[in-house]
Amino acid sequence: MPPQDWRTYLVTQESLSAGRSTVEIARAAIEGGVDAIQLRDKNRSALRRYETGQRLRELTAETGVDLIVNDRVDLAQSIDADGVHLGQSDLPVPVARDLLGEDAVIGKSTSFVEEARAAEREGADYLGVGAVYGTSSKNVPDDEADFGPERVREIVDAVEIPVVGIGGIDAANAAAVAAAGADGVAVISAITSAEDPAAATRELREAVERGRER
Repeated sequence: MPPQDWRTYLVTQESLSAGRSTVEIARAAIEGGVDAIQLRDKNRSALRRYETGQRLRELTAETGVDLIVNDRVDLAQSIDADGVHLGQSDLPVPVARDLLGEDAVIGKSTSFVEEARAAEREGADYLGVGAVYGTSSKNVPDDEADFGPERVREIVDAVEIPVVGIGGIDAANAAAVAAAGADGVAVISAITSAEDPAAATRELREAVERGRER
């Protein structure tokens, strides 16, 4: 599934999963209709992430959901993931492309229009734009946090590749992000912390679809 068709994108974080495993949350999110899953779990060892990644690869391959790995090109290679998502301080997109191949999906985190344009020039397949709203899942500089849907619109207008909004997004505000032009939204706690992750995923997807219809 190409990134422009991603409406809901789960970023994993087991520490926020209320005692449930990343695989349990992923399975529920898939039941709810998630389009892509990013293996993040930064507080876990490389070995633990590899083992989790293997199980996620089996699950996503069976269900046709795209599997992306956060930051680690080597981990993406080792579990035969569909691609990798890179931050501003990670390997350049062309290097990741050389290592993973032309068919890999490579995303890049951006917060500003110039970063977005640079990522597109490098050959990124999609952008993760955020933090759209305040987030507690990672430390974000003040000028990169809570900038709202307006910045999403500026970036969407500046590039041709798909844009996924991220950062503090849930079913209550996802429609506004989609209405600003985002193809979809990426979330951590809105799904992982939910009492019913499958239902939360469905609600999120419905919100995105409403926003895209505006």
